[in-house]
Amino acid sequence: MPWIQLQIPADPDNADQLEDLLMELGADAVSMEDAADQPLYEPDPGTTPLWHETRVTGLFDSDRNIEQLCAEISSRWHQETQQSLSDIEVTLVEDKDWERVWMDDFTPLRFGERLWIVPSWHEAPDPKGANLLLDPGLAFGTGTHPTTALCLEWLDGHPVADKQVIDYGCGSGILGLAALLLGANHVIAVDTDPQALEASRENARRNEVDDDRLDLYLPADEPDAVAQVLLANILAQPLIGLAPHLAARVVTGGDIVLSGILSNQARDVMEAYEPWFIMDEPEQRDEWVRLTGRRRDR
Repeated sequence: MPWIQLQIPADPDNADQLEDLLMELGADAVSMEDAADQPLYEPDPGTTPLWHETRVTGLFDSDRNIEQLCAEISSRWHQETQQSLSDIEVTLVEDKDWERVWMDDFTPLRFGERLWIVPSWHEAPDPKGANLLLDPGLAFGTGTHPTTALCLEWLDGHPVADKQVIDYGCGSGILGLAALLLGANHVIAVDTDPQALEASRENARRNEVDDDRLDLYLPADEPDAVAQVLLANILAQPLIGLAPHLAARVVTGGDIVLSGILSNQARDVMEAYEPWFIMDEPEQRDEWVRLTGRRRDR
């Protein structure tokens, strides 16, 4: 059975109200997406930001009368907001096994020579490789973004065996867990979001990582520990503010790996870390860069 798909432009102030209206009128599913390719960076605590130009999409049964449905949406919207809706774009969508289609779109990803991110429904392409089981679509990172990919490639290309690693801003735990699979002895993972710590804990369990190899902390509870490798895939401004704190966590000669940085922000971040680190030239992918450096004498 095909579906009626309605797409309606909205702004952040009324997108939630429009979503509620479509559900009240019988939508089987409603979603929101960016209508202008606007990135959303780290939100303020307690906020759920939307794009300046948001597209609200509703799916309805194909037996609905399209003209009546659109007219009812426009009428109800005007009654509730005293505003007129922009054009409603109508499309007939073929019925598919959407879960199967979604799963088929995601295959194992390779980073460097040994490291793979493998969705749970796939066999590992290289059974002898470092295979991290992690499903796409998680809120906290699965390796598809250039910032994460750059960090994973660094881990694969540099020796971390038997080292202690700090993963600062761990999200899903992807970087710390990859380090463990590549031979790191122990990882300290830190994140401001308790849900991220829970996601990291669950992903560690799925990858059969021993509890004593991964410790998870909120920043307020973080131990006063040092590491041979520190990874921080956050954003430029937090990285700049955290420079003294993160520098103190790296042993002399240890490595720091920073990401989540736009190319036009790289110089400012490098300057923030140069008092403590000999910084390398940035490694860029699309508009994002990875910065690395080695700790000077403490």
